[in-house]
Amino acid sequence: MLRLEEIHVSYGSSQVLFGISLAINEGEAVALLGRNGVGKTTTMRSIAGLTPPQRGRVLWRDEEITGWPPHRVARLGIGFVVEGRGIFPDLTVRENLDIGRRKTEANAWDEERVCALFPDLRDLMERKGGVLSGGQQQMLAIGRCLMGNPRLLLLDEPSEGLAPQIVEHLGEQIGQLKAEGLSIILAEQNLDFALSLSDRLHVVEKGIIQHTDNAAKACQNRATIEHYLKL
Repeated sequence: MLRLEEIHVSYGSSQVLFGISLAINEGEAVALLGRNGVGKTTTMRSIAGLTPPQRGRVLWRDEEITGWPPHRVARLGIGFVVEGRGIFPDLTVRENLDIGRRKTEANAWDEERVCALFPDLRDLMERKGGVLSGGQQQMLAIGRCLMGNPRLLLLDEPSEGLAPQIVEHLGEQIGQLKAEGLSIILAEQNLDFALSLSDRLHVVEKGIIQHTDNAAKACQNRATIEHYLKL
């Protein structure tokens, strides 16, 4: 579905990614694990067209999309939920969802379908995004992205700053999306959260994928993965 081939990314004179390669298949969930600053977000931004790679290729269904602007990437069906949620705090929940709306198919996402996935939002439609709790804001951010009917969902640190009970609940809701066939790339530091959702995991350190496992082997190699997360 999506393939990165040896991508190198720099911000000015500072190189952040050094030959990242990975692939995701239809209906699969893949996790990028690592501490802050190792290149997880930059990898996501490269896919979304926000930070084009200087070298390497990004391919969507075997078509090269390297360097495409973000709006063209989004129209392919790639949705990006950024770190920190990125909602509009002065707009209501309904208005935030409307901003993400893109009718492209008969089974398009709408407010009712988002509320079926995130029931907590149902009674908050007229409340401004800035007064929501962290968990509610994360649900809104994901819901707004779903309104664009993505085929691939990029989630950057969705569990960050949330209480364990909320993280568990959010994981169940993201798991429902995977069960419905949505492909997901998840950037995370929370190993247990990533393991609960992912088919495969890539551990990133200093802009390089240092370790790759499927979910079953990752459980067996937990000590190795935790070593990279604690460096």
